Amino acid sequence: MDAFLHHTPTLDEQFIAPLAQSVCVAGFEVDGDHALALNARMRAGFVIVVVAACHAPSSSDATNADASPVPDGSPIVPPMNCSGRTGQPLDATWTVMVGGTARTMLVHVPASYDPATPTPVVVDLHGLGGDGAMEAALTSANAKSDAAGFISVHPNGATTPGSWNAGGCCGTAPSQNIDDIGFMKQLVDDLDAKLCVDDARVFAMGMSNGGYMSHRIGCELADRFAAIGPVAGGIATATCTPSRPVPVFAIHGNADPLVQYSFGQSSANAWAMGNGCTTTTTTYQHGVATCVTRGGCTAGADVVFCTIDQGGHQWPGGETLPLLGNNTTDIDATDAVWDFFVAHPKPN
Repeated sequence: MDAFLHHTPTLDEQFIAPLAQSVCVAGFEVDGDHALALNARMRAGFVIVVVAACHAPSSSDATNADASPVPDGSPIVPPMNCSGRTGQPLDATWTVMVGGTARTMLVHVPASYDPATPTPVVVDLHGLGGDGAMEAALTSANAKSDAAGFISVHPNGATTPGSWNAGGCCGTAPSQNIDDIGFMKQLVDDLDAKLCVDDARVFAMGMSNGGYMSHRIGCELADRFAAIGPVAGGIATATCTPSRPVPVFAIHGNADPLVQYSFGQSSANAWAMGNGCTTTTTTYQHGVATCVTRGGCTAGADVVFCTIDQGGHQWPGGETLPLLGNNTTDIDATDAVWDFFVAHPKPN
């Protein structure tokens, strides 16, 4: 995928007029007057970059109401040598050094963990102003970890308030040039060194700024992460050139007051185009939740985009964030993203 436009906003900006030049999104030339507009907002302590795109998704060629939102697939468990690994505390705070800076993460190991058996990992990234503990409470990823048997990791941003350097978003991490990609690399290395990790099933998901960071991980760390699950976020990097097609499961409310719905939608469309997807199918519909799967993709790298009708800046099925619009239980984001991850390990 080429040339993703990005923008680092100042706090007092409210609107930037549509661009007059042409831009290239995932290989398609689009006139800027109609394609992209940038809008920076600060609400409830959040600074968000939003990009509205005119590209419309393809019409659905089938509808399967109340079906699973996840395309068919089965995990590939590669042979691994975990000799010498030992059991770990169920919950611990780990520290790694990144460029001389101590970075921390909360690591939850399920009770079912076997140090001789390769185990999946889900890295769950908090939103702007949050931290790992807040994200864990929002998504209930640790409870899902216990039920499904994966290692749940909740890293902390380096800034105060917490933020991730996702490119053009968010908070002070981009302006401070925080090396969050280096942190993600070191995080995986540390997990590999101490736990029996299934390297084909290391995944990233996140909310808001964490959703943006999930996209950046997909763009830059496709060799380490198998798939991504952004909620209420989009691509905010200047370019996105993954080393392989990356499966994506994205969720966005179409009444999100902070991150424009069309931005999330256009980011999913860009992944689908970059992954060479050829089909469009509605694979889940329940109440206000509708998921559309772009299939027929290179290397099985499906892209799912779920719309929450009248949904706000929320993690569906999770704790409701105050003053940020409607939430729903018509789909549980943590369950749906995990099911997608199970079906999309990293290819050998």
